[in-house]
Amino acid sequence: MSTAETTAESGKETELSPQFHVAHHFDSADTQFDAGRMGIWLFLVTEVLLFGGLFCAFAIFRSWYFDSFVEAHHHLDKVMGGINTVVLISSSLTMALAVRSAQQSKKELTAILLAITLACAFAFLCIKYVEYSHKFHEGLLPGKYFSAEGFHTKHPGVFFAIYFMMTGIHGVHVVIGMCLITWILRRTMRGEFSSRYYAPVEGVGLYWHLVDLIWIYLFPLLYLVG
Repeated sequence: MSTAETTAESGKETELSPQFHVAHHFDSADTQFDAGRMGIWLFLVTEVLLFGGLFCAFAIFRSWYFDSFVEAHHHLDKVMGGINTVVLISSSLTMALAVRSAQQSKKELTAILLAITLACAFAFLCIKYVEYSHKFHEGLLPGKYFSAEGFHTKHPGVFFAIYFMMTGIHGVHVVIGMCLITWILRRTMRGEFSSRYYAPVEGVGLYWHLVDLIWIYLFPLLYLVG
């Protein structure tokens, strides 16, 4: 075998080897992948604890101001909330398909699916912006800033304080998710992911599924149950 052939073959092995993507402080690609996955799951646990505390706060305040919560939740737009639910569920599907296509080294399909997921996230925020605008215009604001008329209970502002806090924090997570999806989309278009290396796509996918799952709980809790 000639020197040129040996060099070409060595270069090919270097390009395809999992070690090409291994950080210096890991012994192998498998160790790095497992550590990264464990880190993602630990982070997701902290997110569950964060929203778990918010759900507990909702339950406590609802027990204290039950009548106000029941009356106030009727002023939420269930149609917009339902559309946003469908949008996020659709984005979760396209994200799952994007992870699968990345595992199969389908660069173009992965990029298309990530772009669709990003578009769904943007649509969700646009709908939420319209919904928030209606609340501001009608005076359905948190706590002491509540100025809407026609309510028969004394503390509807408490409900909207909880509503804006929970949906606002969730909205921040959607924005973070959009930044992460844009990041892996750019890397996908540069051809950085394949069946041998797709950990960032999978990690962002897990985060996005959690964002979708949280909304699936928020929608019935705020819009349907009150």
